[in-house]
Amino acid sequence: MHYVQATHTHSVGTLQVQPYLNASPVLPGGILMKSAESPLGVLKVSLMKKPSLVRTAFTAPNMPSLRHSYTVTVPEESAASLPVDGAEQRGKSPALSKSMLVSTFIGLIINPAKNKSRHGLVGLKNLGNTCFMNSILQCLSNTSGLRDYCLRNGHRTDLNNNCRTEGELMEEFARLMQSLWTSAHNDVISPSDFRSQIQKYAPKFAGCNQQDAQEFLRFLLDGLHNDVNRVTGCPKLSAEDFDHLPDEEKGKQMWNMYLEREDSQVVDLFGGQLRSSLTCTVCGFRSTVFDPFWDLSIPIAQKNLGDVTLKDCLKLFTKEDVLDGEEQPTCNNCKARRKCTKRLSIQKFPQILVLHLKRFSDSNVRASKLSTYVNFPLKELDLREFASESSERPVYNLYAVSNHTGNALGGHYTAYCRNSAHGEWYSYNDCRVNPLSSSQVRSSSAYVLFYERAPSSLHKYQTCRL
Repeated sequence: MHYVQATHTHSVGTLQVQPYLNASPVLPGGILMKSAESPLGVLKVSLMKKPSLVRTAFTAPNMPSLRHSYTVTVPEESAASLPVDGAEQRGKSPALSKSMLVSTFIGLIINPAKNKSRHGLVGLKNLGNTCFMNSILQCLSNTSGLRDYCLRNGHRTDLNNNCRTEGELMEEFARLMQSLWTSAHNDVISPSDFRSQIQKYAPKFAGCNQQDAQEFLRFLLDGLHNDVNRVTGCPKLSAEDFDHLPDEEKGKQMWNMYLEREDSQVVDLFGGQLRSSLTCTVCGFRSTVFDPFWDLSIPIAQKNLGDVTLKDCLKLFTKEDVLDGEEQPTCNNCKARRKCTKRLSIQKFPQILVLHLKRFSDSNVRASKLSTYVNFPLKELDLREFASESSERPVYNLYAVSNHTGNALGGHYTAYCRNSAHGEWYSYNDCRVNPLSSSQVRSSSAYVLFYERAPSSLHKYQTCRL
């Protein structure tokens, strides 16, 4: 990445950038061009209108308050791909230049180095029982790796036109993210275009029926992944090829095999790997299976005294189970069904850990909801005891919560999110966005928790393309 200093002169509608890369002259209309002859110096991006009136692929924000220097980041790959200046190019408008210009403005807006940003504090209209959708969208809007991917138009490089939605779902999602982060504070946006696209991909979310936010999240991430999956073919690999390997090496190879089929920004951020170990109680033979995940649905523990903690729930999720009777699996060594023990652990921790608290049950009698208060940490959630490898020290910080109030038959979804620009918490209730004390984040309504991994605790084969 190249780091640049940028100053904005509002009176003449000119953005001056002092870059640590070759300066680029400007064509009429604000087009950026590289020039081998230009020395390092001031790069001017002339605007056709005042900054508050700029119009590009989406509505740029009002910018009259930008009166001093800001530190912005210009992606190296974007700078490298700018067209080269030449006489034959004059008067033409390369398509990339506008997105580069918009990216520069976005960097000015959301960087908190000099000024507390007010962006990302935009409400979403409820289109008739769409609070479940609004809650998840606000949580994803504050997922910085996914948001920045959309703001930089990084998805355009990865669009997979061979998928069912032909990239339209990702395009509409990116436009919505851009609107949420470039609209004025207290604005309200209608997500109707996005809703139309997600309904095409998952018709079950059409209409105005009660829906589950976690289920919606899974469908949405799956659709976004398909739209930007970097893999176009299907390699023929079998997990049996790795059965002879030690468990740790087998896990790595299984993950690499998964990436040869499923490789996207969604996987980079949300992709993790579970390890399931089965041990035969007769012969002692142990078999290990590795499965990818994008979120974990964990049961809510029960206690007679004291608060139920998130770690109590994770311990219940990973505790050793006995598989007997009709649940007996076939032992690969005995070649017969045997009583076995099963234990889960996390082999690969994702960059973004989504934990779904299983509050709802749908029995044959009637649906019910657990309103148990679960005490979860806002910072430094250490999950080392749940790691397959003892050398792991995965530490996470909370940044968003999808809440559900009501019962199993009906209710309302909201979101609590920590604004990534300045770290303060806000409550998102459809159209309404209000400041929130960190002491109010924990409640018995918490349903889906979004944690981001601390940079110092990345896994040795963690992959994240940001």
